[in-house]
Amino acid sequence: MSSEWKLTTLGDVSTQVDYGYTASATSVNTGSRFLRITDIQDGVVDWRQVPYCEIDGASRGKYLLHQGDIVVARTGNSTGENFLYQGDKEAVFASYLIRFRVDASLVDPGYVWRCMRSSSWWNFIDCSKTGSAQAGANAKVLGLFEFEYPPLPEQKAIAHILDTLDEKIELNRKTNETLEAMAKALFKSWFVDFDPVRAKAEGRPTGLPAEISDLFPDSFQDSELGEIPSGWEVKALDEVAHFLNGLALQKFPPEDGAATLPVIKIAQLKKGDSTGSDRCSTAVPSDYVVRDGDLLFSWSGSLAVDIWCGGDGALNQHLFKVTSKTYGKWFFYQWVNHHLPVFQEIALGKATTMGHIQRHHLSGAKVLIPPPSLLAAMDSAFAPLLDRAYGLRKQSKDLAATRDSLLPKLISGEIRIPDAEKMLEEVGV
Repeated sequence: MSSEWKLTTLGDVSTQVDYGYTASATSVNTGSRFLRITDIQDGVVDWRQVPYCEIDGASRGKYLLHQGDIVVARTGNSTGENFLYQGDKEAVFASYLIRFRVDASLVDPGYVWRCMRSSSWWNFIDCSKTGSAQAGANAKVLGLFEFEYPPLPEQKAIAHILDTLDEKIELNRKTNETLEAMAKALFKSWFVDFDPVRAKAEGRPTGLPAEISDLFPDSFQDSELGEIPSGWEVKALDEVAHFLNGLALQKFPPEDGAATLPVIKIAQLKKGDSTGSDRCSTAVPSDYVVRDGDLLFSWSGSLAVDIWCGGDGALNQHLFKVTSKTYGKWFFYQWVNHHLPVFQEIALGKATTMGHIQRHHLSGAKVLIPPPSLLAAMDSAFAPLLDRAYGLRKQSKDLAATRDSLLPKLISGEIRIPDAEKMLEEVGV
């Protein structure tokens, strides 16, 4: 490391340190956004979920976030979680958050924040939490965090490299939202509203390519679901796909020195990776091994469905792995999603602490099956949307791994800027 690097503490480079505003969020969308601990997840804030609060002029001025402010959770399991405010929305910060405003003439806020996303920060937090029932750390303690920093231009370059990776990950996320919305709208048009069939029945153009439009019927038939397109079938959801329930994986404990698999539970499905999960033996039957691209559906607790891309793991109980030898993944994925709101209502209606659905609910959920020629044409429309969305998610996982690998090396001087820029070129960023 160059002699130009210096050692400092968060407190020493901060010109202002403040505790947050004690208030309650309002039910109306007026005033300033009210940033709370729960709004910060892995250093990211989804502003669509952040509520508002009414705050008067003097208090507003005191608690208003400025670009470059770093807010840190000071209590509970979230102690140490932090966020770099970049002027996204007009916002104030709540109690149980502490704001550090650093001296931008000395340190780059983005660089300091990256140091606060490193393993050094989390190790510091683990050693700094109080031993009370509600663990936490105050501003004085958090200000003792030590880090090294190079000259300001290099700090900015380091932050820019890591920001570039995050920006690509965010772009992928937004693109995925668009792809998912497109697939959902197309599914609703073809399988729920029957738009092409209605258009043909009324003598209107369908707006589809002729090779697809010609395959849709121009009339309806009666069925147990009411009117459906002529020639289409009704089947149960569990007839078009196989729902494999997971195992009680405590029966496959890890063995000393032997390879293991992460246990994929509902929590892992919700966050999309198996970091920090329990482990089990690789002796799990092969059908119960989860691989990237598998469709998982949690039927208990927080009902959710997703295509897994968090690496190999073992399927825990309360999760289905959904497969089909006959139908494309997009088909049963869309149908499970279509019935998910009803399944969630069923689970909420249970008198137990952990609501769930049962097998007969899968049988009661109905699916419409077009003729093979039309279904094949639909494959050509839906499958690329799903494949691209999955590909972007996998790319984001790889980019995040690159970022997390670069972070400690850049902020320690182990890797210099030119080498990091070459790594970005290699991953296409």
